[in-house]
Amino acid sequence: MATDLDVLTGPGAGSLLSAAVATAGGEVTTWSVRQVDHRPGRSTTVSYRAGVRWPHGVRAETLGASLGRPEDARGPGVVALADGERTAAVWMFQDDPALPALRPLHDPRALARLLGDLRVPGAGGPVRLQVRAYRPTRRAVVEASTGRGRVFLKVVRPDRVVALHARHALLTDAGLPVPRPLGWTDNGLLALAPLQGTPMRDVVRDGGRVPSPADVVKLLDRMPAGVRALPRRRSWSEGAGHYAAVIGVALPSEAERAARLAAAITDAVAGDAGDDPTHGDLYEAQVLLAGGRITGLLDVDSAGPGHRADDLGCLVAHLETLSLLRGWDADRLRAYAREHARAYADVVGPDALAARTAGVLLSLATGPHRVQEPGWREATSRRLDAVERWLDGTALS
Repeated sequence: MATDLDVLTGPGAGSLLSAAVATAGGEVTTWSVRQVDHRPGRSTTVSYRAGVRWPHGVRAETLGASLGRPEDARGPGVVALADGERTAAVWMFQDDPALPALRPLHDPRALARLLGDLRVPGAGGPVRLQVRAYRPTRRAVVEASTGRGRVFLKVVRPDRVVALHARHALLTDAGLPVPRPLGWTDNGLLALAPLQGTPMRDVVRDGGRVPSPADVVKLLDRMPAGVRALPRRRSWSEGAGHYAAVIGVALPSEAERAARLAAAITDAVAGDAGDDPTHGDLYEAQVLLAGGRITGLLDVDSAGPGHRADDLGCLVAHLETLSLLRGWDADRLRAYAREHARAYADVVGPDALAARTAGVLLSLATGPHRVQEPGWREATSRRLDAVERWLDGTALS
């Protein structure tokens, strides 16, 4: 029997998408997998990019599908497709069953009222919506622009929106450069003011002026003590076993190595969760820059108590991963990652930094398959090689 992963990512997935889109009067002309969230033994959720022919013409659409989440099949606008053994839920982006705030954004009148309430300049005129991020059933970020003003609309599960608003308010009040919260709705929408700056990822790629390790440490030093009172989230390193299992299912030839690396990481971080105020997911795409200066810090959903080495190791791991991407300046990026790693080792200790950098790298080793990167098998193995280098002490040599 085909696995859930095969059903939602294999050739047969096209028939699921076609059946779902047909109920809305469209015809799928092309499709590709964009992102895979596979949780072995629990659920599989996939997003797709599809060309859809509508009566008024062909348009690019984002779709989602899940298996193992029965609650998804009951959502408005969701098409449930059963084969006698399991039921797949398939939906258009705006009908994501776990993110009910998406649908009103595609109602011109409801959107105009929302932007008017937020006092976005030009709210009464044409509005351009651009999807900046989407993780099916988990979250989406949509930029709404009127030509005279803009606002970012973060959509999460309704039971998370109040806590997310509180996090933004806490950090904004402490003077950190996070998006200022403008309000929230019961159905899971958080409105955020835009920030100025260019993502550090783009600046690093282009060889522009970047912050020093000391600048990053100073930013984290500004995290308020109140962050310690927020719910504790499991760090990337603490989830090593889960990420190894994901890799093992997607790439069985690496299952044994991934499990061995995960065990070493788990042993290294056990009993040292930390109580520092942390961002929880600090990496270059979350940092905005202007002239080499940090002007913004994004995605504070995971802010809470943790270990400073988790934040610093997360940034190092992501910089290391950039050096492994095809077409990027590997030598320059590896040197930049090493510069940060050596400085951070003086702050949190080399062993703690190495273990937690390895933990984040292991989580990132699931990425090539998750986004269906061409050559994802080889890319996964290269990332596991990097995990080994951090664990055996050769990464900084």
